[in-house]
Amino acid sequence: MEFKHTPVLLKEVIQVLEIKEEGMYLDCTIGGGGHSSEILKKLSKKGFLYGFDRDTMAIKASEERLAEYPNKKIIKDNYKNAVSRLKELGVKGVDGILIDLGVSSPQIDLPERGFSILHEGKLDMRMDTSEKNSAYEVVNNYSQERLVKILYEYGQEPNARRIVEEIIKRRPIETTLELKEAIENAFPKKLLYKRGNVSQQTFQAIRIEVNRELEGLSNCLEELIDFLNPQGRIAVISFHSLEDKIVKEVFKKYSSDCLCPPRTPVCICGHKASVKLCNRKPITANEKEIKENSRSSSAKLRVAEKL
Repeated sequence: MEFKHTPVLLKEVIQVLEIKEEGMYLDCTIGGGGHSSEILKKLSKKGFLYGFDRDTMAIKASEERLAEYPNKKIIKDNYKNAVSRLKELGVKGVDGILIDLGVSSPQIDLPERGFSILHEGKLDMRMDTSEKNSAYEVVNNYSQERLVKILYEYGQEPNARRIVEEIIKRRPIETTLELKEAIENAFPKKLLYKRGNVSQQTFQAIRIEVNRELEGLSNCLEELIDFLNPQGRIAVISFHSLEDKIVKEVFKKYSSDCLCPPRTPVCICGHKASVKLCNRKPITANEKEIKENSRSSSAKLRVAEKL
Protein backbone atom coordinates (compact mmCIF):
# COMPACT_ATOMS: atom_id res chain seq x y z
CA MET A 1 0.00 0.00 0.00
CA GLU A 2 1.29 3.45 -0.92
CA PHE A 3 1.90 5.82 2.00
CA LYS A 4 -0.80 8.43 1.42
CA HIS A 5 -1.62 10.86 4.19
CA THR A 6 -3.63 14.07 3.95
CA PRO A 7 -1.92 16.77 6.04
CA VAL A 8 -4.28 18.37 8.54
CA LEU A 9 -4.75 22.16 8.78
CA LEU A 10 -2.21 22.61 5.97
CA LYS A 11 -3.10 26.18 4.97
CA GLU A 12 -3.35 27.27 8.59
CA VAL A 13 0.04 25.76 9.49
CA ILE A 14 1.83 27.46 6.58
CA GLN A 15 0.15 30.76 7.43
CA VAL A 16 1.00 30.75 11.15
CA LEU A 17 4.64 29.68 10.65
CA GLU A 18 5.30 32.89 8.67
CA ILE A 19 8.06 31.17 6.71
CA LYS A 20 11.23 33.12 5.90
CA GLU A 21 12.85 32.31 2.55
CA GLU A 22 16.28 31.77 4.06
CA GLY A 23 15.05 30.30 7.32
CA MET A 24 15.82 27.00 9.05
CA TYR A 25 12.79 24.79 9.76
CA LEU A 26 12.07 21.60 11.66
CA ASP A 27 9.20 19.22 10.92
CA CYS A 28 9.25 16.92 13.93
CA THR A 29 6.76 14.41 12.50
CA ILE A 30 7.30 14.51 8.76
CA GLY A 31 4.94 11.64 7.86
CA GLY A 32 4.33 11.60 4.13
CA GLY A 33 5.91 15.03 3.68
CA GLY A 34 2.67 16.96 3.16
CA HIS A 35 3.41 19.89 5.45
CA SER A 36 7.14 19.82 4.62
CA SER A 37 6.57 20.06 0.88
CA GLU A 38 4.66 23.32 1.36
CA ILE A 39 7.35 24.69 3.66
CA LEU A 40 10.08 23.82 1.13
CA LYS A 41 8.14 25.55 -1.66
CA LYS A 42 8.49 28.80 0.26
CA LEU A 43 12.20 28.43 0.97
CA SER A 44 15.00 29.75 -1.22
CA LYS A 45 18.12 27.68 -1.87
CA LYS A 46 19.58 29.22 1.28
CA GLY A 47 16.68 27.97 3.38
CA PHE A 48 16.74 24.48 4.92
CA LEU A 49 14.38 21.94 6.44
CA TYR A 50 15.06 19.06 8.82
CA GLY A 51 12.45 16.33 9.13
CA PHE A 52 12.11 13.59 11.74
CA ASP A 53 9.99 10.45 11.92
CA ARG A 54 10.35 7.05 13.54
CA ASP A 55 8.23 5.20 10.98
CA THR A 56 10.33 3.62 8.23
CA MET A 57 7.42 3.81 5.77
CA ALA A 58 7.02 7.52 6.45
CA ILE A 59 10.74 8.17 5.95
CA LYS A 60 10.70 6.39 2.60
CA ALA A 61 7.54 8.18 1.46
CA SER A 62 8.78 11.64 2.45
CA GLU A 63 12.18 11.04 0.81
CA GLU A 64 10.39 10.20 -2.45
CA ARG A 65 7.94 13.10 -2.23
CA LEU A 66 10.62 15.66 -1.40
CA ALA A 67 13.32 14.28 -3.75
CA GLU A 68 13.35 17.47 -5.85
CA TYR A 69 14.43 19.57 -2.87
CA PRO A 70 18.18 19.36 -2.05
CA ASN A 71 17.85 21.74 0.90
CA LYS A 72 16.49 19.18 3.35
CA LYS A 73 17.61 16.33 5.56
CA ILE A 74 15.29 13.59 6.85
CA ILE A 75 16.30 11.67 9.95
CA LYS A 76 14.80 8.45 11.32
CA ASP A 77 14.40 9.11 15.03
CA ASN A 78 11.86 10.09 17.65
CA TYR A 79 11.20 13.85 17.47
CA LYS A 80 11.91 13.98 21.20
CA ASN A 81 15.58 13.54 20.25
CA ALA A 82 15.45 16.24 17.54
CA VAL A 83 17.24 19.01 19.43
CA SER A 84 20.15 16.83 20.54
CA ARG A 85 20.48 15.36 17.03
CA LEU A 86 20.48 18.80 15.41
CA LYS A 87 23.03 20.13 17.87
CA GLU A 88 25.27 17.21 16.89
CA LEU A 89 24.99 18.48 13.30
CA GLY A 90 26.02 21.96 14.37
CA VAL A 91 22.57 23.55 14.22
CA LYS A 92 22.23 26.21 16.90
CA GLY A 93 18.58 27.15 16.41
CA VAL A 94 15.65 27.12 13.99
CA ASP A 95 13.12 29.67 12.74
CA GLY A 96 10.08 27.41 12.84
CA ILE A 97 8.96 24.09 14.28
CA LEU A 98 5.96 21.93 13.43
CA ILE A 99 4.77 18.94 15.44
CA ASP A 100 1.80 16.91 14.17
CA LEU A 101 1.00 14.52 17.01
CA GLY A 102 -1.57 12.51 15.07
CA VAL A 103 -1.35 8.95 13.80
CA SER A 104 -0.96 8.91 10.02
CA SER A 105 -3.65 7.41 7.79
CA PRO A 106 -1.43 4.58 6.46
CA GLN A 107 -0.68 3.48 10.01
CA ILE A 108 -4.40 3.27 10.73
CA ASP A 109 -5.47 1.82 7.38
CA LEU A 110 -2.86 -0.92 6.96
CA PRO A 111 -4.25 -4.01 8.76
CA GLU A 112 -0.77 -5.40 9.42
CA ARG A 113 0.17 -2.32 11.47
CA GLY A 114 -2.43 -3.38 14.05
CA PHE A 115 -3.89 0.07 14.81
CA SER A 116 -7.35 -0.30 13.33
CA ILE A 117 -10.58 -1.36 14.99
CA LEU A 118 -12.06 -1.96 11.53
CA HIS A 119 -9.56 -4.39 10.03
CA GLU A 120 -8.27 -7.77 11.18
CA GLY A 121 -4.56 -7.61 11.94
CA LYS A 122 -2.03 -8.80 14.48
CA LEU A 123 -1.88 -6.60 17.56
CA ASP A 124 1.03 -4.24 16.96
CA MET A 125 0.45 -0.43 17.01
CA ARG A 126 4.18 0.39 16.91
CA MET A 127 5.03 3.58 15.04
CA ASP A 128 8.62 2.39 15.00
CA THR A 129 8.48 -1.28 14.06
CA SER A 130 12.02 -1.83 15.37
CA GLU A 131 10.79 -1.24 18.92
CA LYS A 132 10.17 -4.35 21.04
CA ASN A 133 7.06 -3.36 22.98
CA SER A 134 3.91 -3.91 20.90
CA ALA A 135 0.18 -3.90 21.61
CA TYR A 136 0.38 -7.69 21.89
CA GLU A 137 2.82 -7.35 24.82
CA VAL A 138 0.67 -4.72 26.53
CA VAL A 139 -2.60 -6.65 26.16
CA ASN A 140 -1.25 -10.08 27.07
CA ASN A 141 1.59 -9.47 29.51
CA TYR A 142 0.71 -6.38 31.56
CA SER A 143 -0.78 -6.93 35.02
CA GLN A 144 -4.46 -6.26 35.62
CA GLU A 145 -3.84 -3.13 37.69
CA ARG A 146 -1.38 -1.72 35.18
CA LEU A 147 -3.83 -2.22 32.31
CA VAL A 148 -6.67 -0.62 34.26
CA LYS A 149 -4.48 2.41 35.01
CA ILE A 150 -3.54 2.79 31.34
CA LEU A 151 -7.17 2.65 30.19
CA TYR A 152 -8.25 5.18 32.83
CA GLU A 153 -5.39 7.63 32.25
CA TYR A 154 -4.73 7.37 28.51
CA GLY A 155 -8.17 6.37 27.27
CA GLN A 156 -10.30 8.12 29.92
CA GLU A 157 -12.35 4.95 29.83
CA PRO A 158 -14.86 4.76 32.74
CA ASN A 159 -15.46 1.05 32.12
CA ALA A 160 -11.74 0.22 32.32
CA ARG A 161 -11.94 -2.41 35.05
CA ARG A 162 -14.61 -4.52 33.36
CA ILE A 163 -12.81 -4.28 30.01
CA VAL A 164 -9.54 -5.46 31.56
CA GLU A 165 -11.29 -8.35 33.32
CA GLU A 166 -12.68 -9.47 29.96
CA ILE A 167 -9.27 -9.13 28.31
CA ILE A 168 -7.61 -11.26 30.98
CA LYS A 169 -10.27 -13.98 30.60
CA ARG A 170 -9.53 -14.23 26.87
CA ARG A 171 -5.73 -14.11 26.92
CA PRO A 172 -3.85 -14.64 24.70
CA ILE A 173 -5.48 -12.12 22.37
CA GLU A 174 -3.78 -12.20 18.98
CA THR A 175 -5.61 -9.74 16.70
CA THR A 176 -7.28 -6.33 16.62
CA LEU A 177 -10.74 -7.79 16.09
CA GLU A 178 -10.28 -10.25 18.97
CA LEU A 179 -9.44 -7.28 21.19
CA LYS A 180 -12.42 -5.33 19.87
CA GLU A 181 -14.72 -8.28 20.64
CA ALA A 182 -13.36 -8.52 24.20
CA ILE A 183 -13.95 -4.81 24.78
CA GLU A 184 -17.50 -4.90 23.43
CA ASN A 185 -18.31 -7.95 25.56
CA ALA A 186 -17.54 -5.88 28.67
CA PHE A 187 -20.49 -3.56 27.94
CA PRO A 188 -24.22 -4.21 28.44
CA LYS A 189 -25.99 -4.27 25.08
CA LYS A 190 -28.01 -1.13 25.85
CA LEU A 191 -24.87 0.84 26.62
CA LEU A 192 -23.10 -0.68 23.64
CA TYR A 193 -25.70 0.71 21.26
CA LYS A 194 -25.87 4.03 23.10
CA ARG A 195 -22.11 4.71 23.05
CA GLY A 196 -21.52 3.36 19.56
CA ASN A 197 -17.84 2.65 18.99
CA VAL A 198 -16.83 1.63 22.51
CA SER A 199 -13.42 0.26 21.46
CA GLN A 200 -11.89 3.55 20.39
CA GLN A 201 -10.80 4.79 23.82
CA THR A 202 -9.16 1.48 24.76
CA PHE A 203 -7.32 1.27 21.44
CA GLN A 204 -6.13 4.86 21.94
CA ALA A 205 -4.87 4.07 25.45
CA ILE A 206 -2.93 1.02 24.32
CA ARG A 207 -1.43 2.92 21.36
CA ILE A 208 -0.27 5.74 23.64
CA GLU A 209 1.35 3.21 25.98
CA VAL A 210 3.06 1.30 23.17
CA ASN A 211 4.56 4.44 21.62
CA ARG A 212 5.11 6.33 24.88
CA GLU A 213 3.37 9.28 23.26
CA LEU A 214 2.92 11.40 26.39
CA GLU A 215 6.18 10.38 28.04
CA GLY A 216 8.53 13.34 28.03
CA LEU A 217 6.25 15.46 25.83
CA SER A 218 6.29 18.41 28.22
CA ASN A 219 10.09 18.41 28.54
CA CYS A 220 10.44 18.01 24.78
CA LEU A 221 8.22 21.04 24.09
CA GLU A 222 10.27 23.13 26.51
CA GLU A 223 13.49 22.03 24.82
CA LEU A 224 12.08 22.87 21.38
CA ILE A 225 10.94 26.33 22.52
CA ASP A 226 14.44 27.04 23.84
CA PHE A 227 15.83 25.96 20.44
CA LEU A 228 13.80 28.55 18.55
CA ASN A 229 15.51 31.65 17.19
CA PRO A 230 14.01 35.05 18.15
CA GLN A 231 10.68 35.59 16.32
CA GLY A 232 10.68 31.88 15.44
CA ARG A 233 7.38 30.05 15.79
CA ILE A 234 6.35 26.64 17.09
CA ALA A 235 3.09 25.09 15.86
CA VAL A 236 1.67 21.96 17.50
CA ILE A 237 -1.27 19.92 16.22
CA SER A 238 -2.84 17.60 18.80
CA PHE A 239 -5.74 15.20 18.40
CA HIS A 240 -6.91 14.34 21.90
CA SER A 241 -7.36 16.24 25.14
CA LEU A 242 -4.39 14.66 26.95
CA GLU A 243 -1.92 15.98 24.38
CA ASP A 244 -3.64 19.34 24.05
CA LYS A 245 -3.60 19.85 27.82
CA ILE A 246 0.19 19.35 27.92
CA VAL A 247 0.75 21.74 25.01
CA LYS A 248 -1.53 24.35 26.56
CA GLU A 249 0.22 24.13 29.94
CA VAL A 250 3.73 24.43 28.47
CA PHE A 251 2.72 27.38 26.29
CA LYS A 252 1.06 29.07 29.29
CA LYS A 253 4.19 28.58 31.40
CA TYR A 254 6.54 29.99 28.77
CA SER A 255 4.27 32.96 27.96
CA SER A 256 3.89 34.02 31.62
CA ASP A 257 6.02 36.61 33.42
CA CYS A 258 5.36 35.10 36.82
CA LEU A 259 4.76 31.54 38.02
CA CYS A 260 4.19 32.36 41.69
CA PRO A 261 1.02 31.05 43.41
CA PRO A 262 -1.98 33.37 42.76
CA ARG A 263 -2.06 34.83 46.28
CA THR A 264 1.64 35.73 46.39
CA PRO A 265 1.66 39.55 46.87
CA VAL A 266 5.02 40.14 45.13
CA CYS A 267 6.68 38.01 42.48
CA ILE A 268 9.58 36.03 43.92
CA CYS A 269 10.09 33.46 41.14
CA GLY A 270 11.88 35.76 38.69
CA HIS A 271 10.40 33.95 35.73
CA LYS A 272 10.11 35.93 32.50
CA ALA A 273 8.05 35.09 29.42
CA SER A 274 10.09 33.77 26.50
CA VAL A 275 7.22 33.35 24.03
CA LYS A 276 3.96 35.04 23.17
CA LEU A 277 0.83 33.10 22.28
CA CYS A 278 -0.30 33.59 18.68
CA ASN A 279 -3.78 32.20 19.38
CA ARG A 280 -5.59 32.12 22.71
CA LYS A 281 -7.96 29.45 21.47
CA PRO A 282 -6.76 26.53 19.33
CA ILE A 283 -7.24 26.72 15.57
CA THR A 284 -9.54 23.96 14.30
CA ALA A 285 -10.51 22.60 10.90
CA ASN A 286 -13.30 24.29 8.97
CA GLU A 287 -16.39 22.46 7.72
CA LYS A 288 -14.93 21.98 4.24
CA GLU A 289 -11.80 20.23 5.53
CA ILE A 290 -13.77 18.06 7.96
CA LYS A 291 -16.03 16.98 5.10
CA GLU A 292 -13.01 16.08 2.95
CA ASN A 293 -11.00 14.52 5.79
CA SER A 294 -13.06 13.41 8.80
CA ARG A 295 -9.90 12.75 10.82
CA SER A 296 -9.29 16.51 10.96
CA SER A 297 -12.38 17.05 13.13
CA SER A 298 -10.50 16.55 16.41
CA ALA A 299 -7.35 18.47 15.41
CA LYS A 300 -6.29 21.49 17.50
CA LEU A 301 -3.46 23.80 16.46
CA ARG A 302 -1.67 25.94 19.04
CA VAL A 303 1.07 28.41 18.08
CA ALA A 304 3.65 30.42 20.03
CA GLU A 305 6.35 32.86 18.94
CA LYS A 306 9.76 33.26 20.57
CA LEU A 307 10.40 36.73 22.00
